[in-house]
Order: sequence, then structure tokens, then C-alpha cells
Amino acid sequence: HVQLVESGGGSVQAGGSLKLSCVASGFTFNRAPMNWVRQAPGQAIEWVAEIYGEGAKFYADSVKGRFTISRDNAKNTAYLQMDSLRTEDTAVYYCTLGRYLVPKSQGTQVTVS
Repeated sequence: HVQLVESGGGSVQAGGSLKLSCVASGFTFNRAPMNWVRQAPGQAIEWVAEIYGEGAKFYADSVKGRFTISRDNAKNTAYLQMDSLRTEDTAVYYCTLGRYLVPKSQGTQVTVS
């Protein structure tokens, strides 16, 4: 079955950086589009970024120019490099297989102060 495990979250000051990882299993990773979504307290889930199997990348306007999505197909891992973090980036971050899928994994907390 599909399993996605996120890590790398933490607490940082505004302007800082974090790199999130998502280790995947249970499906053919190198063919799957990988997405990062986030959910801030009391708010709806927000799509953040997507990377196709061949490497095409897409970003939400709110993170464009600050976040970079990448993947290592040999390691079945997707990444989200987050730079110039803002307080409004505070959320639980999840990786998913689709932009609008409800996350089933635990996610990783990112707190920017």
C-alpha cells in the first residue's frame, strides 16, 4: 500500500530555511507526480508545489521564488527546500500524490516566528 513519510520540519525565524523530505513506498515512485500541500491551524489545505516524474515543476503563487521542489527517484524521496520563510508559512506540511488529495500521512510541522 502507498506510504508517505514526511520529515524535516521544525521551528525557524522569519527569513530562515528548512528542507523537508518525503520518503515514499508502495508504488512506482519515478512515474508518480509528487506534491506538497500544507494546512495552517483553522484553515483549509493549500496546495504548495508539484513535481512530475520527469522533473517538471509547478508552484503556488504564494511560494514561487522561495520554495524549490525536487526528487531523487533512486531514493524514492521528494524534497521541499523552503527559503525566505515567512510567518504565514507556518503549517503542517504533507506530501501527496495529487494536488487535491486529502493527506493520509502524519505530516511535519513547520513553525516560523
